[in-house]
Amino acid sequence: MRLLTHNMLACNIKGVTNGYPLRLEAEKWVEKEVDFNADFLRGAFPKIEWPALVGAVRSLGCHDLLPQDAPNPSALDSDDDFLRRFHRALLQLHVEEGALVCPETGRRFPISKGIPNMLLHEDEV
Repeated sequence: MRLLTHNMLACNIKGVTNGYPLRLEAEKWVEKEVDFNADFLRGAFPKIEWPALVGAVRSLGCHDLLPQDAPNPSALDSDDDFLRRFHRALLQLHVEEGALVCPETGRRFPISKGIPNMLLHEDEV
């Protein structure tokens, strides 16, 4: 599961009002090479929930990869170093095994072979 995916997932259990961002508990993660596309990154940047991405990256132990505060979007045209670090965080870090945890209920959604299982139990629908 790429961190791009993590940034878009939320807990949808009935009655949950604070189901985002899911806490990432990675047991195994790998880095997979992905072609760099600056235009894609510039387009994705405004849609990313920055604190959630930074939290996920840091939960993997990559504390210095991204700054705590998001840069100004106008700086993306001239900051190739940032775009490459953003690319690595968003697209190249893959969680293979672990769990996503709802911040409100503590419900764990397992990640197995890189696929998060967000299916709800019958009583959660």
